[in-house]
Amino acid sequence: MIELPERRGAAVPQARLRPVRRGPVYRGLPRPVQALAWLALAAILGSVIGATLPEALRALGATAALAPGKLAWYGVRATGFLAYFAVAGSVIYGLLLSTKLLDAIAHRPVSFALHKDLALVGLALSGLHGLLLLGDHTYPFTAAAIAIPFASPYAPAAVAVGQLAFYVMAIVTGSFYVRRQIGQRAWRTIHYLTFLGFLGVTLHGITSGSDTAAPWATWAYLVPTAAAVFLLVYRVVVSVAQRPGARTAELLLAPGRQVDDLTTAAPSAAGRGALR
Repeated sequence: MIELPERRGAAVPQARLRPVRRGPVYRGLPRPVQALAWLALAAILGSVIGATLPEALRALGATAALAPGKLAWYGVRATGFLAYFAVAGSVIYGLLLSTKLLDAIAHRPVSFALHKDLALVGLALSGLHGLLLLGDHTYPFTAAAIAIPFASPYAPAAVAVGQLAFYVMAIVTGSFYVRRQIGQRAWRTIHYLTFLGFLGVTLHGITSGSDTAAPWATWAYLVPTAAAVFLLVYRVVVSVAQRPGARTAELLLAPGRQVDDLTTAAPSAAGRGALR
């Protein structure tokens, strides 16, 4: 039996201190891997643009000649999906930041800047998505109908979900620019609204979008949602797994902690009196 030091306030021996667990250290991808990644991305983008741009331009030309009023409707649909991809990308990137999965291959300041910029782009495209409805004559949208939830002449409940999600995302995006003023804790609390906003924009797209039944639209909603859910579950599981020893590690590593603090925090009899 090892007795605790008799003198109250004795410092914890250095041998008992546990090493601090640090996250992945940035090393970057090897140059060949970077080159292959950029080439793969260029090939994918080139294939998509080459396969879709000519047909899209022909369709736009025919629409402009025969039914120019529908151009706004095509713009509404395009900006809606672009806004969704930007918002989804920001949410996924934020989860990758919080789980530290990218720290080994990307600088955190760069990742954080991209996370913020994607949120801002998503908000801007969402606003443009709504404004373009003023030019579409399929339904009599007004500025009030676009700004006020449940005032839409088309699918008022589904559109209201998107409107409320837009305001939620505007609050979250605005918090980036007042982070120092409101403090880190308040900023993180506001950021939890991101999940509510992302759920809202997803439901809005599925329930009010005219392309929802198309197979490509199904995948457009399914893939980002599945990625966000996976990363959120991963983050929660890792957080719960690390929680049991967090208090003990804090007591062991904090400067100025006394043996009595450790014995008070320990639930066992050995922690209250002696270590066997």
